[in-house]
Order: sequence, then structure tokens, then C-alpha cells
Amino acid sequence: MKTREDVKIINQGLEDEMEVSGYRPCLWKLVLVGVGAVCSGGLLLLLLYWLPEWGVKGTCTHTSLSDAHTLLLRTKDEFRQWFRVRVHRMLAPGRKPFEDLDVKPRGQLPNGDFGHQVCSVPDEQLPQEQQVWIQYFTHHSFRYYWNDAIQNFEFYQGLEDMKVSCAHIHSEHSHGLTKALQDYRRLFFGENEIAVKVPSLFKLLIKEVLNPFYVFQLFSVVLWSIEDYYYYATAIVFMSVISIATSLYTIRKQYVMLHDMVASHSVVRVSVCRGDKDTEQAMSTELVPGDVIAIPANGMVMPCDAVLFQGTCVVNESMLTGESVPVTKTSLPSSGDEAARRYSMEEHKRHTLFCGTHVIQTRFYTGELVKAVVIRTGFSTEKGQLVRSILYPKPTDFRLYRDAYLFLLCLVGVAGIGFIYTIVLSIMNKVSAKTIIIESLDIITITVPPALPAAMTAGIVYAQRRLKRVGIFCISPQRINMCGQLNLVCFDKTGTLTEDGLDLWGIHRAEHGSFVAPEPGPVEERLVKSTFMACMATCHSLTKIEGELSGDPLDLKMFAATCWVLEEPTEEETALHNPLMPTVVRPPRRAVTGDSQSQSQVQNTSCEMGIVRQFPFSSVLQRMSVVVRRLGDKHMEAFLKGAPEVVAGLCKPNSVPQSFTETLESYTRQGFRVIALAHRQLESKLSWHKVQTLSRDLIETDMEFLGLIVMQNKIKQETAGVLTELRRANIRTLMVTGDNILTAISVARDCGMIRPHENVIVADAAPPRDSCPPCITWRYVENLAQTARDDQGAQILVEDEMYHFALNGRAFAVITEHFPQLIQKLALRATVFARMAPDQKTQLVEILQGIDYIVGMCGDGANDCGALKRAHSGISLSELEASVASPFTSSTSNISCVPNLIREGRAALITSFCVFKFMALYSIIQYISVILLYWILSNLGDFQFLFIDLVIILIIAFTMSLNPAWKDLVRQRPPSSLISGPLLCSVLTQILTCLAFQVLTFYLVQQQSWYETWTPQSDVCNVSRASSFSDRHNGTTSHDHKNIRNYENTSLFYVSSFQYLAVAIVFAKGKPFRQPSYKNWPFMLSCVSLYSFLLFIMLYPISAIDNFLEIVCVPHDWRVTLVIIIAVNAIVSFMLEVANDSWGALFLSRLFCQRNKPPKVLYRHLALELQEDADWPPKPSTVTYAAEAQPHISATL
Repeated sequence: MKTREDVKIINQGLEDEMEVSGYRPCLWKLVLVGVGAVCSGGLLLLLLYWLPEWGVKGTCTHTSLSDAHTLLLRTKDEFRQWFRVRVHRMLAPGRKPFEDLDVKPRGQLPNGDFGHQVCSVPDEQLPQEQQVWIQYFTHHSFRYYWNDAIQNFEFYQGLEDMKVSCAHIHSEHSHGLTKALQDYRRLFFGENEIAVKVPSLFKLLIKEVLNPFYVFQLFSVVLWSIEDYYYYATAIVFMSVISIATSLYTIRKQYVMLHDMVASHSVVRVSVCRGDKDTEQAMSTELVPGDVIAIPANGMVMPCDAVLFQGTCVVNESMLTGESVPVTKTSLPSSGDEAARRYSMEEHKRHTLFCGTHVIQTRFYTGELVKAVVIRTGFSTEKGQLVRSILYPKPTDFRLYRDAYLFLLCLVGVAGIGFIYTIVLSIMNKVSAKTIIIESLDIITITVPPALPAAMTAGIVYAQRRLKRVGIFCISPQRINMCGQLNLVCFDKTGTLTEDGLDLWGIHRAEHGSFVAPEPGPVEERLVKSTFMACMATCHSLTKIEGELSGDPLDLKMFAATCWVLEEPTEEETALHNPLMPTVVRPPRRAVTGDSQSQSQVQNTSCEMGIVRQFPFSSVLQRMSVVVRRLGDKHMEAFLKGAPEVVAGLCKPNSVPQSFTETLESYTRQGFRVIALAHRQLESKLSWHKVQTLSRDLIETDMEFLGLIVMQNKIKQETAGVLTELRRANIRTLMVTGDNILTAISVARDCGMIRPHENVIVADAAPPRDSCPPCITWRYVENLAQTARDDQGAQILVEDEMYHFALNGRAFAVITEHFPQLIQKLALRATVFARMAPDQKTQLVEILQGIDYIVGMCGDGANDCGALKRAHSGISLSELEASVASPFTSSTSNISCVPNLIREGRAALITSFCVFKFMALYSIIQYISVILLYWILSNLGDFQFLFIDLVIILIIAFTMSLNPAWKDLVRQRPPSSLISGPLLCSVLTQILTCLAFQVLTFYLVQQQSWYETWTPQSDVCNVSRASSFSDRHNGTTSHDHKNIRNYENTSLFYVSSFQYLAVAIVFAKGKPFRQPSYKNWPFMLSCVSLYSFLLFIMLYPISAIDNFLEIVCVPHDWRVTLVIIIAVNAIVSFMLEVANDSWGALFLSRLFCQRNKPPKVLYRHLALELQEDADWPPKPSTVTYAAEAQPHISATL
């Protein structure tokens, strides 16, 4: 018995967390499986191939992980997937990649090529006794190594595994690795290459053919061939070959595209540093974590993730983020508090160069190189992990496909009943054993329609094409169905809801601790020499690329308002100076003459400033700063720019105006984006080189507050209309932004996310301090400036559904840590999340998914990558045709793409349901026909099967998916499951209707006065002798012994053919999710053509067609009777479907007493609970402490 101790966890706490258990081969189990495989004709091996868990447990016995030959992995997500992997061994000088080895200089270790299962070292290079055997396994391009200390397998990411501080990277890892140590580490990390191997066509073919569906197809074809149904078998083989060829072409094309995208820049020549001065040229594939590489002055495409510890780089990260604005990367801090912190790629991403990104230009010292330490290589890099997510995607739309398999199992159950029925009936009629086996197995083949997978995929393919026409590109087509289920969409603010560009509304300077009057901008002559103007001109991350200023839109707008000029040094100028040549900014040279000209030049020279050091903007710190030196001055100055609350906290209290809070609120309530500026004069003893090593914490302190820059961020023209459309469709919308909370609330009101009559409650949480526990202060936004007026605030009443919560990133962090019981309640009614860091956006999406929301995320791709990928449906607004940052990319730079995507998702989802229902009914209708015909030892003919499956079913299945999406988003949502009451009721009522009319036809034809057992001599239509001879000849040749030609067969063939068309029209619903079927002209043309053809051959028989389809002539009166039966059948089917759409759900809820049943989704359950909670929402100006269950009114407010 396997205990929980035998099951270990790998990747604990990560997205791909898995359970792992060990097994070793068992001889007697292997013998049993071998015997079973022979007896089953190989079917047992197929079953074990499809089910890895059974395959391992059926051939192995459980053992400890250290002794295992085979491992069984199981994911811990909702999909619970199984994987089987083999354990390999390699010989290495040490057990871990970062061990210090006593390797002789002349020794050289093997290259550790991942292609070898066992790596050995020649005796002359390293003594055998110094080497150890290490167990490892490979899963999804990651290698996991055995660790004796923890008795488990672990994965080595890179240099971060050493948990080194920033200062430690500077001191211990800035000199590079010896060749021997590099070779040793390559044993563990392998080649630095994101190798996307394009599988051979043979491998892809075998994998595709071993799909359960195609195996079933092969079984069916063999069975039909035994029955001499050669035409139908050939048609199915042809369809399967086309389907397999199309699938192989598509899959291989995707592999080739991904391979080309990755390989284009994956292998380059790099300069590797050995010691302080020595550099050598090497291939990028040889790099390992710990190597030091030199970044050339003209830039490069990064072949790995590396942290910059010397120099500055300007990088284009559009490949990763979809954001084309260049980013400035600075060297890692080497001193101060920040340098003492452990290096983290997420926290220090402003110092990290990511694999696949393009370094545009570098800044360097004379005689020194811009250097970076390799942190991660291969698939461990950011780019590698993105490629892994494409190569090994998680299953999507899991519920739909799970329900589809359950539905197919139900059909197999129905087939089982038919299987038993056929055997019993055949035995009663003393049919030969061979015929019994063939006909009973034939029933099973009828229940699984051959065109089902292709037909189900058609709707998604059509939707993808329609999305492409409106500028929405998709790299994960299966997620289109998921878009139809979205009931909540999170929006970024800047660049998504509002315009990218900001307009300068004005400035509000502070002097001597108080604000002066607001000014329209820094245009006055007297402000040219002011510190405020100097801060605006220098505190940015702008750079010149090909002569054009480039950088953050806010920085561009702010710098443009100063009218100053930015000049960057050339390589030649830099080489002439010992220190780093700074970027210089200066006022413009005005066109003046004479004395005025010389005076102007003096003025310009005195105002000219060089940017000596830059600390780039950090979304975590919410600020940026620069160190500058004014020409002619001996001392340097520091300028700071950032979120007003953050900047004010770093300034001397006496320099911050007393009216700071009120002034800030007055701007943010109007929706302005406000940025604060600060200044500090540094000590004169600081040299240029000393400044390069200073921590930003030492510089960004004791600042002098300079004032506010007020920017106007206009809402995009389409925003309000789209949000109104989503609200009418009962799709909840949230704002997740890095901006100020009051600005965000104001924008939310302006764009209609929060309506004018609705209240906003700000949850302001504070972490524990001294003896005070963590607490949440509930403030109503109208009373933020009047918190002392408790009596007035307490009179505010909040009606149900008339309030919204708003909180910032700081409060979000405190609440998730100290108030976990409240976070879901807040998520249910929160609309504005401000000052949110990128990882907090991802965390928010996970919380919303945790209360059963189907979450969409729409952002610009820069700081939203994690949230875009984590959401059920992420859409990035980017000019790129496709971005790996999200499943969907819209070339339209506004949120109008969101309702388009939801509409197409709903249409695709309904199409999937319609096609599945139609294909299920097709199987059941054909099943009923065959079961009835078996009663008289007959069957449908080969060409009848062929006509039904190819002419009717294929044409209808592929054209009924062409309905475009409905033009409006409606409140009603499409069903999310096939196993739902109304859908099952619809299918069952149609099955019973078809059964009733086929049985009625079967019974009535036998009651006719002219009825007799048909023979080639039968002449119930009074046809001519010539025709009779023709019938006799055709009837007595190949099909006589199968009893295909008879009156029951002909009657059921006509009725069932019309039933296929009737259910297709009934199920091909239009409004409210798709356009009406009459607008789908291919479908309507197909239906009209097939109806006309069938009516024609039924009422006016043609001998050649009758002979081809193996139908017999029946009297004209019976043909008219069949028309009446078919018409009544169609009317009943239509009325039942209309009734099911109108009253089906209500009828089922009453029938099964489900009217008062609690909701299945958690967010509705929470909403019902909160309606009954008298203390929710919290009253104005109350405080909730972590130690208390109930909020109370604080006397301090």
C-alpha cells in the first residue's frame, strides 16, 4: 500500500507543482502484460499508452525515489494530468552545480551534452574515485536532479539558486568562471539553447494515428471491409487521411514557425570574460550561470538572462512584453541596503537583461566593458519559459471537453444496449456466429460519428478567421470558446482605458513649505534657472535612437514642455574622457544678436547639466531618480520624481506644504494624473566614480519637496461605450492600475465603470506597527477630506448593489496576508485596484478565479504579462501581430476588441454545442434505423450510409458552423456545460421524437394493404416489365443475401434523412449569440438543396438513383403519407425545441425541486451570504482589526 510519505512534491509552490512517486520494473507484471498484449492483438499496449498511470502500475512495483527506474508524475492543478518519465544516471565530479571543485588546471571536463544519457570523464582527465553517479530525469525540457539531503528531485534554475545578494554578485561573481568550472556547470545546465526540435513526419504520424479516435476509425474500417462495405470504408479512410494530413501539416508548420522564431537569434558569438581583463570569443551555447559576458557597444540580441553589474543599456523588450518603448537598464546596486537584499529577477528586472530582448545601445567607461553576469540559460530563461508554455500548453476549455467525453461514454452505453440486443436477436433468429459478431460490433461503430472532431474544430477555426479580420490575433485557438464564458474583465488604465499620451495641464510649485499659485506650465523665462525646471529636464529615462528621442510617453511629454535639448555623447567623445560621459540637457539656444547673444550663451552654459547616474522607474518603488551635475558647479544634485505619496514620504517634513493632502485630492478627484518632484544637494566630496556605486536609498532621502506636475490623461473615445455595453451584458468590469487611487476612482466614474449615484468605499489597510495589530480603515470617498466629521459620515446609507470597494496595492498586500477571510468578500464588490505591482495584478486574477469568475484581462502588455497569461482570456493591445505575452493580441489600440472577442467566443461556444448535439443526434438517428432494421434481419445499404455521412452530415456539420456572431452582447449567457439540464432536455426530446416517428413509420409500412416481403419480382408500383427486369438484375446480384432492399429500409431511409436535416435546422440557433441561420447562406443553400433533392427522389423516383441507393419503389399514396410524417416530425421537433428554450430550465428546476438550491458558483454564494450580513458593508470611518471579528468605530477618526 502506497502511503503519502512515498509521494514527494516537486516545484512546490510554483505553477507546475507536481506529485512524484517511484517505480521499478516487475518481471511477472511484464510477462502478464506481454501475454495480454498478444491475446488482445496489441490493444492492451494501446490502452497502457493512453493511460500512463495504468502503464506504470501495470508493469512496475512501487519503490523509493532513490531506487526508482521509472517515475510517475501528476500535476496538482485542476487537470490532474499523469506523466511517465525514465530516470537516467550521469557521472560527474560533484553533486551540485555550484559546488567548489578542486579541479586541476590541466583537467578538462566533458561538455555535458544533453543528448547523452550517461556522461563519463576519461581517466586521464579526472580520477574515477573522485566522480559520483547522479540520477536525473527530464520533463517538459527541464532537468531534475536527485538531492540526497532532501531525498527528492530538484530543479536548478540558475545563479538565483545560490540565494546571493546584489553585493555578493559584485564581489564574487564579477570575474567570470574558469574553463573547467564552466564545463562542470554545463553538465547540469546543458547547452544554452532553447532547442525547439521539429519532430519528423513519421513521429508526428505515429502520434496522431495512435489517437484513440483514429484507432477506433481503423477498427471501424476493418469491420466494414469484412462486411463488404468497401465504398463507405474507402470514403472514411479518405476522410481520415485528409484529416490526418491537415493535422500533420498544421502541427509541423507551428513547430517550424516556433523553431525559426527561437533559432533566429539563439546562437550568437559572445565575449566571455575570464578574470578582470581577459576575454575570449565563444558561442552563446557554451554559456552557463556564473559566466560574465561583455555587451558590445552596438548592442546584441541577448542569448541568456543576465544581470548588468557594470554600465548601462537601452533595451527593446517588445518580444517579451509587446511594449515597443525602449527600457533603460542600469547596473546592479553594489552598496547600501538595496545591495544587501537577495537578488531576485522580478524585483531587480530594471538591472536584468532578458533572453531574446534586443540591446540597442550601451554606455561604458573608457577601457572598460559593459558587463553582465549570466543568471539563467536555456529553457530556464524568461524567453525559454514562454517557449515552454507554447510547447507544453495546459489543457484549455477543460469542462467542455470533459463533458464531451462523458457524453460520448453515454453514447457508448447506448451502443452497449444495442450490442446486447443484436446478439440476442441474432441468436433467436439462428444467425451465423460470424454475422452476429460483425453486426453487433457494427452497432458500436455507428454511435461514434467519424466527423466529430473535425466538425467540433470547424467553429473555432471560423471564429479565429473572423477575429483576424477585425485585427485580433490568436496563438491559442482553444481559448476562443473560453471567451464566450467570460463574466468579469479586468482593465489596465493608462493606455487601455485612457490615452497613451498625457497632456501637461499645469504645474503647482512649492516654495518655503507652501504651495504657490498653479501655473499652466514652465514657460516663463524666470523658471529657466529654477530647480523645478531642472528636475523636469533631467529626471527621466529618455534616450536618442537614430536621432529621435525615445522613452516613456510621460517622460517625453514632460521633457517636451521644458523646450530643453537633450544631447548624448558619441563613442568618440566618450573615448576622450576618463569617466563616463553623461547625457547632457540644456535650454535651447534662442536666435538673438550682439550682446544678447553672448549673454544667452553664458546663461545656457550655466544651465547646462549632465546626468551622471540614473535610477530607473520601478513599479514596486513607484519612483525614479537621477544624479546630475550642473556645468561649473563642484557639487552634484539629486532629483526625484514619482507618486506624490511616496515622494512626500522621502522629503523633509518642513518642505512638504501642510495643504499637500487636500491639494493632491483636489486634482486626483478630477481625474488628473499627479507626479511629485523633489530635490537634494549632495555632498561636494562625492566623486563621479563614487556616485556610480552609491545605493539609491542613500540618495533618495532628506529631499526638498519641489511641487507637483499635473497631467491630464484623457479617456479614449471608445471606452465609455464599451464599458456600458459590457455592463448591459451583465459582465463585471474592474480597473487594475499603477496610478493613484483617487485618480483611478475619478476615471472609473468618468468612463461609467462606477455610476454617479454609487458610493465608493476605500479600504485603507495598515500593516502591524509596534504593539498595534494590522487594521483596515473604511473611508467613504466623499468624506476622505472630512474624516473628522464622523456624525455626518455615519448617516450615509449604502443600498444593495450600490457600492464599490477601492483599494491600493499596499492595502491589498496587508489584507491578503492578515485578513484572508475578507479578501474574497472585497473581491466580490471591488472595482478599483490602484498602485498595483505587476505580481499583485496576477495575484488578483488568481483570487477572482478562486471565487469561480471566468476572468478576462485587457492591458498594454508591459506590466500586465503575468495577469494576461494567468487570466482565462488575456488580450494585449499591441501593434505586434502576435505577442507571446497573451493568448490574444489586438492591433486596435482601444478596448472595443473586448466585446468583439466575447461575441465571437459566445458564437464559437454555441456552435460547439450545436455541432455536438447535431452529431450526437445523427448517431442516435442512424442507430435507431439500424436497430429497427435488425429486427427484420436487414440493414442500411453501403451507399445509403455513404449518402447520409458524406452528402448530408459532412455538408451540414461544416456549414452550420458558419453563422457569424450576433451584433449585440446580451445579458443572457451561453451554457458552460454540455451536461446541463436544458441541453440534455433538448437532446433527449429530439431523440424521443425521432424514435417515435421512425417506429411509427416502421409499424405503418407493415400495416399497408400492399405490404409484402419484398423480392426482386415485387411490383407494388405497377412499373413496366423492363424496369422489373432491371430491378431483378440489380436486386439479385450483390445485395440479395444482405436483405437491404425492402419497404422498411426505404421508408426509414427517407424519414431518417429528413430527420437529420430537421434537427440540424432546429439546433442551428441564431439569436441571441449568433446571427440567424437564414444569413448563413452556405447552410441555407445546403438545406434547401438537400430538401429539394430528397423530396424529388421520393415523389418522383428515378430508377438509376433508386438502384444506386438500394431503395425500392413504393406506391404514391405511401410517399404522400411519408411526406406528412416528415412534415409533422419537423413541426414537433421545432415546437419542442422552442418550448425547451422558453420553459425548459424553469420546468426542470421545478421538477427536481432546485428553485431554492444554493448557487454552484462561489461568488454568487458569497453574494447571498453578504446580503444577510447586517454589518456589511462596513460603516463609514470604522476600523477593522485583524484580532477582532467585527469592525468598530475608532475614536481617532
